[in-house]
Amino acid sequence: MEGTVFKYDDNVDTDVIIPARYCTSYHKEDLAPHCLEDLDATFAKRVKPGDIIVAGRNFGCGSSRENAPLAILGVGVGAVVAESFARIFYRNSINVGLPILECPEAAKAAQDGDRLRIDLEKGEIRNLTRKGTYQAAPFPESIRQIIQLGGIEEYVKKRLSHP
Repeated sequence: MEGTVFKYDDNVDTDVIIPARYCTSYHKEDLAPHCLEDLDATFAKRVKPGDIIVAGRNFGCGSSRENAPLAILGVGVGAVVAESFARIFYRNSINVGLPILECPEAAKAAQDGDRLRIDLEKGEIRNLTRKGTYQAAPFPESIRQIIQLGGIEEYVKKRLSHP
């Protein structure tokens, strides 16, 4: 996947990713227009399918709402790269099929507007703008399948239908 970087700082919490006032829905299409609106009011209008959020430490801290990664998916973000993630956000992201990669070096080097290319199988993050290559832990095959199928629900359905 390849996309343009939208760069944010440390401690972007789930209340900023999708404000509580919009958490009446679990449909990513309903959440998308409000993604990050309290942090970056124009984000949902500027982001293009496949673009990449890059952030500092503790991305997704705060409440454990699944609405947050759903909002990010709904707006079309291809992946999130951060120095670190809140653990429940990390798991919720995988469960809904949002690719997230923990790579402090890539997160620190990337700047707003850079172009990144990500290989989930290898865990490789290439900054095409700054000519750097960084290594995140590659996802195991089962997690890549969850992401590819659009989340844990579709993964389980597939596994149950093809024993």
